[in-house]
Amino acid sequence: MKIAVFGGSFDPPHIGHMQIVQKALQDLDIDMFVIVPTYLNPFKKRFAAPPALRLRWLKKIFYHPKIHICDYEVKRGRPTFAIETVQFLRKRYHPTKIYYIIGSDNLPTLHEWHRYRKLSHLVEFVVATRPGYETKGKYHTLHTNLPISSTELRTDPKQKYLPKIVAREIIRFYRQ
Repeated sequence: MKIAVFGGSFDPPHIGHMQIVQKALQDLDIDMFVIVPTYLNPFKKRFAAPPALRLRWLKKIFYHPKIHICDYEVKRGRPTFAIETVQFLRKRYHPTKIYYIIGSDNLPTLHEWHRYRKLSHLVEFVVATRPGYETKGKYHTLHTNLPISSTELRTDPKQKYLPKIVAREIIRFYRQ
């Protein structure tokens, strides 16, 4: 079994995330796509939307036979390193290959990830492109160039960048 893992804060989830999932399902030879919302990103100090709410939004947005929304990190109730999640998924699914999808904005600090060397032996990194960030190295690339980020949407949630099924709920939450 080959799986792709896409972790992130998804605070909030937006159409850029949807495009990454769509491109990965199209471009990668995988049996399962695992979306893993963080409880709290280890590089961040706080989140805006509670983890359970972000998990609920993702479950509403992504419905596809190959997609699984994994609550592992949310249930842990603490920042969880990618290596921990990958080891959990290896024990659970026994995949023959794991693709780990990251945004090109993560490339400059990828070497700083907890136990990066071990992680890099367990997964093949796949880089989703983002405007303003270079993709250097020998990585499989998903060409996704929507100029939007969750950071921008937290301060100014625009409906056109949000998944229709949860757009109103997301706008209401961030405008409170």
